[in-house]
Parts: sequence; structure tokens; C-alpha cells
Amino acid sequence: MTVISKNRIDSIDLLKGLVMVVMALDHIRDYFHYSAYFFNPADPMQSSLSIFFTRFITNICAPTFSFLAGISAFIIGKRKTKKELSVFLLKRGAWLVFIELTIVNFAWYFDVYFSSPSLLVIYCLGISMIFLALTIYIPKTYILVFSCLIIFCHNLLDNLHFKDSIFWSILHEPSVFRFSETFRLYTDYSIFPWIAVMALGYYFGTFYDNTFDSIRRQKIFNLIGISALFFFFILRVTNIYGDNNPFVILDTSQKTLMSFLQVSKYPPSLQFLLITLGVAFLFLANSENLKGKIVNFFCTFGRVPFFYYIVHLYFIHLAVM
Repeated sequence: MTVISKNRIDSIDLLKGLVMVVMALDHIRDYFHYSAYFFNPADPMQSSLSIFFTRFITNICAPTFSFLAGISAFIIGKRKTKKELSVFLLKRGAWLVFIELTIVNFAWYFDVYFSSPSLLVIYCLGISMIFLALTIYIPKTYILVFSCLIIFCHNLLDNLHFKDSIFWSILHEPSVFRFSETFRLYTDYSIFPWIAVMALGYYFGTFYDNTFDSIRRQKIFNLIGISALFFFFILRVTNIYGDNNPFVILDTSQKTLMSFLQVSKYPPSLQFLLITLGVAFLFLANSENLKGKIVNFFCTFGRVPFFYYIVHLYFIHLAVM
């Protein structure tokens, strides 16, 4: 029986490292490929299959990292009181929001006037940590129920629109707000359902308690991963619920495949989260015993994700100049 007996878990660091490296692929395309300036690389009517997959495979990054941040919060919390963990999450969350609006935004635009601030993934992680700082006080079963309700039901809000409402945009409907000719705010990462993804990760952190049998954890994670992908397939084929981009059969098999996989990220739909977190669960279930130089290589990035994220943005942006 394999048990978790250390503060760092290699399978989690490995998955973090992999998604960080994959994320860079998406950002490289944003700066170096002409398509980023003319059309959405996920649009099956305009994109090629190769360009489409440079976007599609990076869909796993944000939900996986948010989920793993929740697991990490639980692991950190084993060495702290609830109050200490809550204060830690509040401070870390506020710091990440500040970093998003300063260092990260400057890395994206090199705009010393900060005329187009964007609420992106680091901001989203920060806000999710602030919410998690409060959520950890409720029983873990309620955290699971709360998380699943938001993840499975938030698409019911898709038909609600409140024109020019910054609050609603931050909550669920990404938008752009123009305050003047020279200043606008982008709210790309609305907090529903992201806060629930991190809270879900916190709940599943209990599966990494050092008393939890690794074989049982593997079976449960495999079952969840397979079930999530199966549920995604059913919802996608039937177009019953869970995404505003319906699957359609197009004139070529490649375009049809792209349509099938073109799920909504802003905000992340139920179908988006099913396919991405389903893959994450399967990876975590079957990677605990992986060893070797390649594993160590990716684990290195997984142990310093924040540093890597900041550096890679500045490196890519400077390289294209």
C-alpha cells in the first residue's frame, strides 16, 4: 500500500508542471502565430486541426491548476489551524489579485499606463482562494455539495443578462467595460464556477490524507474521470445542456471533430469542466508511481508554478519584439 507521507506529492507536482508547459504553447501561439490576430483558433469554420488543438489541449490548464490549488490548500491546512489556513488563503488570494493587476497585466501588454486591465487566471485563482478562506469552515460534505451545485447548475444562469453590470460580469458573464476612450476593463474570468472548482479540489484533498489507501484513491479517481468523460460525451452529442456552443455536424470530419470539442471557456461550461477535470482525475489516478528524468523535469516546473508563469510571459513577449 502506498501512502502519502510528505508535504509535496509528486503526482500533483507532475500534473502542475505538465499544464504549465502546455499553457506556454497557447501563449506562444498568441504572440507568434498570425491567427491570433484574425480569428479564434478554436473556431472550426476558420481554424485548421493543428491550430485548433494548440488551443484545445490548453483548456486543461486553468481548471486543473485551480483544482490542484484546492488540493494543495488542504495539504497545507494539515499543518495549520483553520484560522491560520484561512488567514493564509486570504493573504495569498489578495496578493494574487494585486499581482494580476500589476506585474501580470504589464507582462501581457507592456502598457505603462495600464489602460486595459484584464481580470485573468491569476486574478481568478486569487478570488477563489479568498472564497475558499471562508468555505473551509463548513463541513467537507457541504463543500462537495456546494461545489457540485455550482459546477452542474451555473449554466442555468446563461440566459440571464444584466446590461452594463460589472457585478454580473465579474460573477458570471465575461465582458468589456469602456470607461473612457483610453481606459477599459476586461472581465475574462468570471468567478462562477471557478470558485467551485478550487473548493472541489479542497474536498478531494482529503483523499491525500496519509491514512487514505492509494489503491482506493486510484479506483475512485479512475471512476470519477471515466464517468466525467462519459457524461461529457452524452451531453455533447445530445446538446441537452451544459454549453452554449452546440455540437453540429459540418461538411468535413475535421470540422465536425472541432465542433464536437469546441466547448465554452468564458465562463467555463459544465461540458468544459467535465472533459478537462475528467482528464485530470485520470492522470492523478495513474501517475503516482511514475518515476524518471522526464517526470523530474516536469515536477520542477510544478514546484515553482508562479515563478514560471511570470517569467514565461515576459520571456515570450520580449522574444516577439
